[in-house]
Amino acid sequence: MFSVAKRALPYVDAFALGTLRYLVGSVLFIALLWAIEGRQALRFDGRIVPATAFGMIGITGFNVLVWVGLTHTRPEHAAIIMSLQTPLIALTLWLTRGQRPATFVLGCVAAALAGVFLVVTKGNPFNAFEGGTLLGDALVLFGAIAWVTYTLAAGRFAGWSPLRLTVLTCIPGAVGLLIVNAIAIGIGLAQVPSAQAIAAVGWQLAYFSTCTVVLGVLGFNFGVKHLGPLNTMLMLNLVPVCVFAIEAWLGRAFAATELVGAALVIGALVANNLHQRRAIATV
Repeated sequence: MFSVAKRALPYVDAFALGTLRYLVGSVLFIALLWAIEGRQALRFDGRIVPATAFGMIGITGFNVLVWVGLTHTRPEHAAIIMSLQTPLIALTLWLTRGQRPATFVLGCVAAALAGVFLVVTKGNPFNAFEGGTLLGDALVLFGAIAWVTYTLAAGRFAGWSPLRLTVLTCIPGAVGLLIVNAIAIGIGLAQVPSAQAIAAVGWQLAYFSTCTVVLGVLGFNFGVKHLGPLNTMLMLNLVPVCVFAIEAWLGRAFAATELVGAALVIGALVANNLHQRRAIATV
């Protein structure tokens, strides 16, 4: 997703990219939910406020922050920062519910943050300020926080299938993207993409709508329900591995510190997952 999006942004700006992918994806979602669970499943049943809130945070917030951030940073930076969602969940539960992580977990969080530091700075803090990547990295981090908030919302919608949860939060999220896009156009931060620009990234938009929205978000929510947030987030560690591999295949050369940092992040998150599994098994 990050590698493809980075190369689509010169043709369609970040606001339009997020809006287009979710408008098309939402139409596909509605048709899918109607076909599988029936028209009645499209009702919010008194939960329209929380569904709208979490849709705006997770879908609107994530897309605006990550795509605008990606404009100012590299795909591998975005991928490695997004992989921090596992420790972010642990820290969020600590702050909001008073569930202090174990010392080992906090150590893994520190190691993961150190790894991100190496990737972003290549070992030199001043590198973070070159080329405006620090702003992009910060926006992607806030996007990751938005997605963590969305992930933790699943428990508030008992009785809803993962498909219904996905669709009924994507609809207000897509509306939010449309509103933000309109505001950005109105104040001169974005422009309406031309038909030629959309055609130039036609296959990318088709990929985003079907794979990263319908299959990606739906698969993620199914994972959270059946595997739990911990194991689902562990699978996201494959994202930076894939991005680094794709960028290397496309000719990108990485500094040794970037590779060490990526390995440190992934290793810390895997270690944390294994620790949590042992802790659950002994309860």
